[in-house]
Amino acid sequence: MQSSGHPAQFVYAGDALGSPVPLATTMGGMGIRNERAANLPAKLSRSWLLAAPHSEQVMLDALASEADSVVFDIEDGIPDDDKAQARELVATALNNGLSGWVRINPAGTDLWREDVEALNGSQGLRGVMLAKTETPEQVAATGQALTPGTPVVALLESGLGIENAPFIAKAQGTFRLAFGTGDFRRDTGAGSTPLALAYARSRLVVASRVGELPGPIDGPVLSDDPGIIGTACQVTVEMGMTGKLTLGTSQAPQINEHLSPSASEIAWARDLLTKDAQGAGGGDGSYLPRLSRAKKVSRLAESYGLWNR
Repeated sequence: MQSSGHPAQFVYAGDALGSPVPLATTMGGMGIRNERAANLPAKLSRSWLLAAPHSEQVMLDALASEADSVVFDIEDGIPDDDKAQARELVATALNNGLSGWVRINPAGTDLWREDVEALNGSQGLRGVMLAKTETPEQVAATGQALTPGTPVVALLESGLGIENAPFIAKAQGTFRLAFGTGDFRRDTGAGSTPLALAYARSRLVVASRVGELPGPIDGPVLSDDPGIIGTACQVTVEMGMTGKLTLGTSQAPQINEHLSPSASEIAWARDLLTKDAQGAGGGDGSYLPRLSRAKKVSRLAESYGLWNR
């Protein structure tokens, strides 16, 4: 990728027939996105990388990471004076071979209108993350402003958003719920401890179940210390959340590991499924729930490429 001095210029390479091909399709067969992440359904995404699209290279670095889903952040990640340039860069990239999610500005604002107008019809748009979602109508309006069927991750960042979580979860177009911990704490005055945020996390988990959505996405960790990341991910898992936002590419592999079935869980599931296939399953009342859990662990491990390790 070369820099042309213009924020929305992408370089093309030629294929075997000499036809122009977006650079994204010339790297590693699957494009810039690593093959595992490219093939993983977003409902199973564990790490959600928020990448501020300050430049083409930042976007390429994000797409080359181990994050399950990459979200180009044109809301908090970009100052207001630079949003138009970043929006143009992202929209052009998504129409020239790159693929990703975009975090857009709050519904109803002028910036939101400019965002959805620029992104509508983008070939590589996997979905949007709607900042500061507080009502189901905001999700519906966003979906209506984009190509029909565009998934919307509703980012809940206020007390009102958390209280409306069950309604937002059932809104047309809502794909998953996400927790904006920083803004939520500023809005409510809550602390940063697991206890202080337990109610909000639980409400997102229950609302996701009510809305028949995948598990919600937890807020980010503001430290690269492996121990702190591990502890934070343990809270995420224990609360019933299945994804986590991250602000840096280095955290993605750790989040993926902590939010996946463990080696011991996989071994337990493999053993139980083997016994069941041999007709040696138990007959007590807990057997069917355990078998169901083993099958879920098996499906997740296979999706994450862990089952045959």
